[in-house]
Amino acid sequence: MEQTKSLSFVSNQDAHDVLMEWWKELDETRGDRAALRRCHNPTEVAFNPAFHRLRMKFKQFGYVNQESLALIAGILSHVRNNNGQVHIAEQMATPKSGGNTACVSGLRFRRILKIQDNSDLFEPLIRIVHMLDGNVNIPVLANSIYWWSANDFTKKEWAFAYYDKAPDEK
Repeated sequence: MEQTKSLSFVSNQDAHDVLMEWWKELDETRGDRAALRRCHNPTEVAFNPAFHRLRMKFKQFGYVNQESLALIAGILSHVRNNNGQVHIAEQMATPKSGGNTACVSGLRFRRILKIQDNSDLFEPLIRIVHMLDGNVNIPVLANSIYWWSANDFTKKEWAFAYYDKAPDEK
């Protein structure tokens, strides 16, 4: 029987540091970042050596959901800057400079919340990262991806953060 632990990239400083160190290494190994960006799904990410370097670093934490970790690796390859101050859902609700509507429409946001299977998050979240100009809160995004299908807590957290910032979004 596999041992399951509560892995958190937000509250566990060691997991946070391992993830951030790996993400920063992608700047030094641009070929790895480019290869991850060319992946179309988590299965293709799993064939990438950069993902396996991340996976090996997380062995110290015991059981880690490798499917979710592949999803995280593929999506984080599109992130340019870590905005550790703001929840990603709040960023999605924030208008771009000069605008008065949410960066991510309420309709698109609700479609994301309806996604049940982690692997279905791959393309929509990459689109969101690009809509946010690659500037997202990496630990919050990684944690959200990791726990997305485990329970509804993550989706509720996103909904509260989004609609606190953009209550008029329909």
